[in-house]
Amino acid sequence: MTKLQVRFRFEQPLDDAALSRLSDTTALYGIHKIKMDPGMDGMLVEYDATRLSGADVAAAFSGFGIPVDFRK
Repeated sequence: MTKLQVRFRFEQPLDDAALSRLSDTTALYGIHKIKMDPGMDGMLVEYDATRLSGADVAAAFSGFGIPVDFRK
């Protein structure tokens, strides 16, 4: 397992519903930890790079209704 930590920026401020869905994303196999930025404008995500790519993680967040900006 190769753990990576990548910072993702939110494309728009999160509302209460999006914040509650954020905890659901850790149920996705390969995402280990999420740490919100102090300004609530992004987050640091730790994931298993042998299972997921950064684009996969961004797509998973978008699928949960949390649009993030991921740039290589």
